[in-house]
Amino acid sequence: MFIQTEATPNPNTLKFLPGREISPDRPREFENAAQAEASPFASDLFTIEGVAGVFLGDEFIAVTKTEAVDWDHIKPFLLGAIMDGLQSGRPLFGEGETESGHAAYEGESEGIVKEIVELIDTRVRPAVAQDGGDILFHSFLADSGTVRLKMRGACAGCPSSTMTLKAGIENLLKHYVPEVKSVEAVE
Repeated sequence: MFIQTEATPNPNTLKFLPGREISPDRPREFENAAQAEASPFASDLFTIEGVAGVFLGDEFIAVTKTEAVDWDHIKPFLLGAIMDGLQSGRPLFGEGETESGHAAYEGESEGIVKEIVELIDTRVRPAVAQDGGDILFHSFLADSGTVRLKMRGACAGCPSSTMTLKAGIENLLKHYVPEVKSVEAVE
């Protein structure tokens, strides 16, 4: 098995491309070892010293490291763990692993939120997935016109994420959905 690696805009996140499906139904993010218990594969990656986060996309794995370690030190261990995990035949995800959705909206807000989510899913998420990240709709505050988004994978903690939110996503949403006045990230 040959695994390619690709830099991301976040210097602490590296994208691993194993040439096969990883999480085709939906992206999954594990921000710590406790969350990774839902995935034996992600749990194995968290055993490597310096791993701070694991994001599993359609056909890639984005690993975020701590500032205390260098890629030269942990990259060989990550490549080995990824190869072992994918060739072992074990399931990548545990039974009953789920991800919570966002709140339900009613009335005028329901149509606005549907339009926002569709734009994010069709125009934003494919673009940021190329950089090893993901952006999810979190909420819409109708009284202020604020869209709140959750940054995941390489997008979380990326130095250019604020510019992506303001210059890219905010302008896109304001153009297509006049009710949107601003966009902000949530933890």
